[in-house]
Amino acid sequence: MMTLHGRALRLTIIVDDTDTWHHKPLFTEIVHRAHAFGMAGATVFRGVEGFGATSVVHTTRLLSMADDLPTAVVIVDEEDRVRAFMSQLDELPINGLITLQEVEVVHYKSQEAAAS
Repeated sequence: MMTLHGRALRLTIIVDDTDTWHHKPLFTEIVHRAHAFGMAGATVFRGVEGFGATSVVHTTRLLSMADDLPTAVVIVDEEDRVRAFMSQLDELPINGLITLQEVEVVHYKSQEAAAS
């Protein structure tokens, strides 16, 4: 079981929900690479409205503009592991924002660990 406590990094990768890699959603590819790399975890959040470098607002409120919604993949792990994982993103067509933030992990426990 992996433990994670104290100082860590949060890697956030923001892409459009319609971005793809080899006919799969790009966010799915990022999550699968994080899993294969052995990261502590990854979560995908789908936005309902947003804009980026193009300054075009995308929203779910207008059916004609329901494409290209912001989608964030968030990964938290130890700093050295996050920085090492970032090389896994190099070949991917990420046309969005990638950020790193220092975070403090105060709780990280699986259901299996909680039951024992």
